[in-house]
Amino acid sequence: MLGLERLIPIGIRPRRSHGARAVVTGAGSGIGRAFALEIAARGGQVICADIDESRADATVAMIERDHPGAAHAFRCDVSRREEVEALARFAESLFERPVTLVVNNAGVGIGGKRVGEIGFDDWQWALGINLWGVVHGCETFAPRLRAARRGGIINVASAAAFAAAPSMAVYNASKAAVLSLSETMAAEMSGTGVAVTVLCPTFVKTNVARDGRITPQSARLADTLMRLTGFSPDSVARTTLDAHDRGQLYVLPQLDAHLIWRLKRYFPTQYTYVLGLLDRLLPQENSTTSDRSSVSDKTGV
Repeated sequence: MLGLERLIPIGIRPRRSHGARAVVTGAGSGIGRAFALEIAARGGQVICADIDESRADATVAMIERDHPGAAHAFRCDVSRREEVEALARFAESLFERPVTLVVNNAGVGIGGKRVGEIGFDDWQWALGINLWGVVHGCETFAPRLRAARRGGIINVASAAAFAAAPSMAVYNASKAAVLSLSETMAAEMSGTGVAVTVLCPTFVKTNVARDGRITPQSARLADTLMRLTGFSPDSVARTTLDAHDRGQLYVLPQLDAHLIWRLKRYFPTQYTYVLGLLDRLLPQENSTTSDRSSVSDKTGV
């Protein structure tokens, strides 16, 4: 049509999050569930993918109360490429049209040990979900979105991607990689009609500290900070979808995330010194491990 869509004023362009055909991973709780609920509220259809099918079913039931037929559950372990590819095929079969919005949210929390004490098993477990889960989602859905020349991808990272907090190396590294991947994809998708947004929150009121592999003291501290300073998942999801509609790359929904972003860049030496001092003051503990099959949600820490 001679590119007529480019002549439509930006203010009245259709918004990507409204009426979307969406896939949300880690949709069984927390931020993922909030994304699914908000997408449905905006007139969209959503596939709620989660490694725990009962949690996905619960999210679908919540959506169905107000939006019958708008949600469908799908069990998916995002660390397994073949399961993400099966998710894409299921979405195409169900919608009978291309997916227009993908939210790569599924992930796990991990922390409380210094590098050299973490152990390769924890590295492989967390990176398999937090990094490879997003890679699998992007590699699988990006070509489909690019071919359709519309839609978007939202990758849920964390302020940990740039905060560099001690005793969180695995989590930090996985989120930093997701941030870099999202920036790269935004450049690659420029001009294609596909938007890329990366969410980098600090504390959000979710179950990530209880479900992950986090030492007891670190988990207690995270739970306390979530209760005192954490944003609601609903607020974070709405803010992110609105930003995505505007074509915004970075979403830092809280003031402390913006503060950390600036302090590290303007005062890198002082920032690192203060973090090191805090690390020496905090006691170190052995990590505890949760059942991998029970973990479905992610938030920034």
